[in-house]
Formats: sequence, C-alpha cells, structure tokens
Amino acid sequence: MKHRRGYNPLERNSAHRKALHRNMVTSLFRYERIRTTKTKALAVRRTAERLITRAKEDNLHNRRLVSARLYDEGIVVKLFTNIAQRMKERPGGYTRILKLGERYGDASEVVILELVDYKLDTSDNSEKKAKKQAKKTAKKEAADEKKKASAKEEK
Repeated sequence: MKHRRGYNPLERNSAHRKALHRNMVTSLFRYERIRTTKTKALAVRRTAERLITRAKEDNLHNRRLVSARLYDEGIVVKLFTNIAQRMKERPGGYTRILKLGERYGDASEVVILELVDYKLDTSDNSEKKAKKQAKKTAKKEAADEKKKASAKEEK
C-alpha cells in the first residue's frame, strides 16, 4: 500500500535520489527546459519550485539553503538574479509539464519539464542558416582558389 508516503522514492536509495534531484534541477535551471520521464518530472518539479520560492527573497540564509541543494555556484547566481526576478509576481506554479508520448524501449511516458516563461527561439534559425550558408560558400571559394593555385604550379 502507498498510504502516508510523502514523496516518490523512484526505486532508488536516498543518496542516488538526492543526486538525481540535484542534477535534474541544476539542468532545469541551466537550460530552462529538460526532457525526462513523467515520474521524475513530477518529483523534480517539487524540488525546483521550492528552490525558486526560496530564491525570490535574496538573503544570505536563502542563498546558503539553495547552495546546499545545487552544487554549481553559477547556477545559484543565475537562479537568484535571473530566474527568481522573472517569477517575482507569480505566487507559485513556476514550471509546466508537456507530454510527448511514450518512449520506444520501455513505453514510459516522456515529458518536457520547463519553466513557465520559457520562450523557444525560432527566429535564430534563419540567422544560423545564413551563417552556415556563408561558411559553406567561403569553404568552396577557398577550395577553388587552392585548386587554381595548384594548377598554376603544375604548369
């Protein structure tokens, strides 16, 4: 029976589960969007939302509590300066879960866990394609010049 269980142990021992939470929350704050299974996302969401709530009030005590959960100091700084400031007016519900379907190997439900104000950059694709095309043409021109130079040397 599952009565009076406060959390999902995810079939891991406590050290492994804590490390999983730390790694996934750190990745969520770094990339602001991660792809994982539904059960892990539900467990990690709880940890992430508590840390964001702590970070909304920037003082030494809260920084130390958050630093105890996250090992990357750069991510702690990003959480307090960037993410928490964006969530300042929001009373809760900082993350969302988007369902993707089932994974092929074991049919577990796969989801995307992301911060609510995450915006997918689609405008950069055209700029990236233009840069890529420019590089290709530059490589072709360099190769053509090299062929011409080697042909002149042979003569």
